[in-house]
Amino acid sequence: MTDPQTLRDAALESKAWPFEEARKLVKRYPQGKPGGEAVLFETGYGPSGLPHIGTFNEVLRTTMVRRAYEALT
Repeated sequence: MTDPQTLRDAALESKAWPFEEARKLVKRYPQGKPGGEAVLFETGYGPSGLPHIGTFNEVLRTTMVRRAYEALT
């Protein structure tokens, strides 16, 4: 199992797009959100129509960036 510091170091060096996007958020909120609020990750997923691959992609992309953000912070 990888220790948290090794994982964070790898996340800081990663060129994968979820980590690039997560670094933008860390840069924007270096001390977290004002007032100690949580950084929220939202998707465009809604109840209109039947679920399809686009619905899955929307949730997947958001989850990937959220996990990258968690690894960085």
